[in-house]
Amino acid sequence: MKFSYRFSNLLGTVYRRGNLNFTHDGNSVISPVGNRVTVFDLKNNKSDTLPLATRYNIKCVGLSPDGRLAIVVDEGGSALLVSLVSRAVLHHFHFKGSVHSVSFSPDGRRFVVTKGNIAQMYHAPGRKREFNAFVLDKTYFGPYDETTCIDWTDDSRCFVVGSKDMSTWVFGAERWDNLIYYALGGHKDAIVACFFESNSLDLYSLSQDGALCVWQCDTPPEGLRLKAPSGWKADLLRREEEDEEDEDRDTETTIRGKATPAEEEKQGKVKYSRLAKYFFNKEGDFNSLTAAAYHKKIRLLVTGFASGIFHLHELPEFNLIHSLSISDQSISSVAINSSGDWIAFGCSGLGQLLVWEWQSESYVLKQQGHFNSMVTLAYSPDGQYIVTGGDDGKVKVWNTLSGFCFVTFTEHSSGVTGVTFTATGYVIVTSSMDGTVRAFDLHRYRNFRTFTSPRPTQFSCVAVDSSGEIVSAGAQDSFEIFVWSMQTGRLLDVLSGHEGPVSGLCFNPVKSILASASWDKTVRLWDMFDSWRTKETLALTSDALAVSFRPDGAELAVATLNSQITFWDPENAVQTGSIEGRHDLKTGRKELDKVTAKHSAKGKAFTTLCYSADGQSILAGGMSKFVCIYHVREQILMKRFEISCNLSLDAMEEFLNRRKMTEFGNLALIDEDAGQEDGIAIPLPGVKKGDMSSRHFKPEIRVTSLHFSPTGRCWAATTTEGLLIYSLDAQMLFDPFELDTSITPGRVREALRQREFTRAILMAFRLSEDKLVQEALESVPRGEIEVVSSSLPELYVEKVLEFLASSFEVSHHLEFYLTWTQKLLMLHGQKLKSRAGQLLPVVQFLQKSIQQHLDNLSKLCDWNRYNIQYALAVSKQRGMKRSLELPGSEEEAEVSEDDSLYLLGAGDGDTHEEGMLG
Repeated sequence: MKFSYRFSNLLGTVYRRGNLNFTHDGNSVISPVGNRVTVFDLKNNKSDTLPLATRYNIKCVGLSPDGRLAIVVDEGGSALLVSLVSRAVLHHFHFKGSVHSVSFSPDGRRFVVTKGNIAQMYHAPGRKREFNAFVLDKTYFGPYDETTCIDWTDDSRCFVVGSKDMSTWVFGAERWDNLIYYALGGHKDAIVACFFESNSLDLYSLSQDGALCVWQCDTPPEGLRLKAPSGWKADLLRREEEDEEDEDRDTETTIRGKATPAEEEKQGKVKYSRLAKYFFNKEGDFNSLTAAAYHKKIRLLVTGFASGIFHLHELPEFNLIHSLSISDQSISSVAINSSGDWIAFGCSGLGQLLVWEWQSESYVLKQQGHFNSMVTLAYSPDGQYIVTGGDDGKVKVWNTLSGFCFVTFTEHSSGVTGVTFTATGYVIVTSSMDGTVRAFDLHRYRNFRTFTSPRPTQFSCVAVDSSGEIVSAGAQDSFEIFVWSMQTGRLLDVLSGHEGPVSGLCFNPVKSILASASWDKTVRLWDMFDSWRTKETLALTSDALAVSFRPDGAELAVATLNSQITFWDPENAVQTGSIEGRHDLKTGRKELDKVTAKHSAKGKAFTTLCYSADGQSILAGGMSKFVCIYHVREQILMKRFEISCNLSLDAMEEFLNRRKMTEFGNLALIDEDAGQEDGIAIPLPGVKKGDMSSRHFKPEIRVTSLHFSPTGRCWAATTTEGLLIYSLDAQMLFDPFELDTSITPGRVREALRQREFTRAILMAFRLSEDKLVQEALESVPRGEIEVVSSSLPELYVEKVLEFLASSFEVSHHLEFYLTWTQKLLMLHGQKLKSRAGQLLPVVQFLQKSIQQHLDNLSKLCDWNRYNIQYALAVSKQRGMKRSLELPGSEEEAEVSEDDSLYLLGAGDGDTHEEGMLG
């Protein structure tokens, strides 16, 4: 089995903090999620996380005008120049300080960053290769407090910067003679946003107290004059011009924009005047303005407030178009797409991302992760869905293909501790600390069963047998295991015998045996058919934290508190091996730890286990940033995955930070941000503004649950950052199979020309290049597929099936590949049965791909069937009506058929659009 799993996607977290951006075409939203960047494609209904990560949480993202480049800046001031086309990091840079915002000029030649109380303008990277991509051009001083926002004029001649000192500063990007800088006042609170009008120097400024000032400039952008050079530059220019021209020149002519004194008096400096000042309707003291965006073409202003309300205004008349409350907490970021139809809102308090179509007043996208950390997850049997449970009591179901959550169950009133699918894949069973075990139906999206115990208890884990008839849950306080019937919902039995909290349950996939792990240092095996008796008791050296059966049921793995993983033969109750994982955990050091990371690792252990689809390896994770994959038979570490490099999380540092250690104690004990809440200064006690109880803390990195996909192509982990998906690298990878010097791409194509299809397919698979394999398979005529399939060796049948399964997801030749699949399974089915265990992941991968097409086609066929029925009913009604008026007309029948075809086409179009917007 290959171990080249790479980070593929991040689900469960859609927005953390920072600014949202729409792509150049306006169809996708770029959202910063912790120290990663996720792109939500709204047209194709997909989400994709870029394969890059910063050292700290991302604070701002700047997008180039053509949408090809992005500058991603984290809290520490480190920046990444990212190509959104190739999804690669092009350049690393450090701004030597905390950056608040970054913005490209409309011509794409410069960008400005606000850092502290200054603004710095850099030359943007161009199409030519450069040794240093970021070259500092100018530094602009003016504000006395931190700068907050930037906006450019359409011609890239000037930019405006807002500040917390209630002032707005207009700077020239060039050395203009009549505009060096201009400071604007008029506000009584920190500036949140400032915007230039289209093709003008007129601007709007918005402050935190909900005030909007309209400023008019007496000079058009074309009226800006370049300042004449002085000193040695002027002398150098004068010498060059003297060399070029030998004629006498008049001393009063202009030199590169240098005007005569008389002209300067006439033209004068740029001046601003305030035309109007408007106030937003305030609802209480907490409704301060937190975010704003402006669309210059349609003059639409969107403002978000701390109460979760947003307003749409038309400027400069300040006409209110729309007002709506979309959240319970403050709106952190607002963005408008290029066409002005969609508005994106980010709420960092709840982790919400909303895209609103304001003209039709409908949601295009509405996603929210778990409010607290995720605790547990499970894959559906076909690998299409992932269900997660969190401390917030919510159960969410995610589509692995699109990356979106499509249903949320909120029936639990306390934290969810366990989730699992039944064998059919249409029922989810969950356990919770609220004392209930619930079953949810994925057809009707409802809670159809609620299992309870005779006396209130807290359930710590849940398991369902392979038939889906028996549900069991372990108690944390009464140390008992409760067993219910799925059909009737009745309590069948209470299994007692453990002397400590039950930490894990797992059913044998083949037999009706239940394994229960407990803190009493034992694992008990219960026979579900033989009077619910204890079949065996496995004695351990430490408290058991997790238990898992191998997919074939012939082996049992147990994780214990002393960082060991022990393997048992459940039939004979004999230990077959053990793995010492203490040194592989590599736990980090917390900020307040007084012991080293090496010593604190002694108290850490693996808390979750999962076998791979073929049973040859096992995944293990716990209170660490590492996930380890071990080979079971050899009992060695195969690979270790670092799930996060985000230093904004706790327990990430390997060594003690001596700079925080002072004679008065650790500086980490001082909450530096306690005096501010989202930029709002908390006033004296008794003043109703701000939350005196709000404190900032760093969540600790940990892995709470792991699960392999049934297809074996990927695995998922619930972590502090969210739901991480790791999959086999889909990029081109040279991994040949039984290769020798006589096999080349040229030989493969030569065999295809000679119509030796079997030999060409075998050589293509030995080279193991996807493009070449696809060319070889698609060159086989449809009538000869059966002959070629029968001549393939058994070893290559598995490889062809695996390639077909991966091709179903991207190829349009659906019928052709289905024919291949059918012939291979019909001709080699009996031979493959002997290796059913090894082939199970491939078959499940194949089933997942075919099931996806079945779901899409069945929806389309249902729509077409209903539309045809409707069209026929309408045509019959019209035919009957016209037959009464003009009997015997043949033309009317033709018209009614055309009408039915037209209606059918319209129905297909509506279905497609609804599917895209999801």
